[in-house]
Amino acid sequence: MKTLFTFALAGLLATSTFANDAEDLKANSSVHTNNKKISVLLNEGVGKAKIAIYDMNGKKLHSRRVKANVDVLVPYDMNSLPCAEYQVMITTDDEEVTYTVETVEKEVPAPKVLPLMAYGKIVDHTTVNLLVIGLEQPGIAVQIKRSKDDKLVFEEMINEPEGFRKNYILNGLDPEEVYFEVTDAIGRTRKIYI
Repeated sequence: MKTLFTFALAGLLATSTFANDAEDLKANSSVHTNNKKISVLLNEGVGKAKIAIYDMNGKKLHSRRVKANVDVLVPYDMNSLPCAEYQVMITTDDEEVTYTVETVEKEVPAPKVLPLMAYGKIVDHTTVNLLVIGLEQPGIAVQIKRSKDDKLVFEEMINEPEGFRKNYILNGLDPEEVYFEVTDAIGRTRKIYI
């Protein structure tokens, strides 16, 4: 009976040691993603290990052996593969751990749209100078409207690539009676009151 008890105790200790080993690999390894890059970290003491990457259909995409006597970071560039979930399997002689990670496209921030830069100044009692700068595309619509009723007085399209300066002569109108509305090719609009 004593012998049977000894074997049972030895068996229990062996299975608990195996469970602790599996937990040790999990505790001594990690896998992280940053957009379409996967990083596998093996802590010191893992020893010889095999790292394999699989797609979700189980197809092996890459495999390599590493020796982790010190902390080891193993990078994988997944840019040539589609965004998806992948499995990273780390195997040693005694243990195996599988991580599931997902790669995503890098978010590209929308370009900042700056306001349209347009300025007007009175040259004399019938002339206004209009300056428009910083155009991203050629083409700008210029409208001159009366301030009191928004009636269109004059309209033209100018196709300068980066900007322009032009004098407008207001026949029979005072510069303070009108405003300019300029709209560029990408839809930015500015109203200029003199």
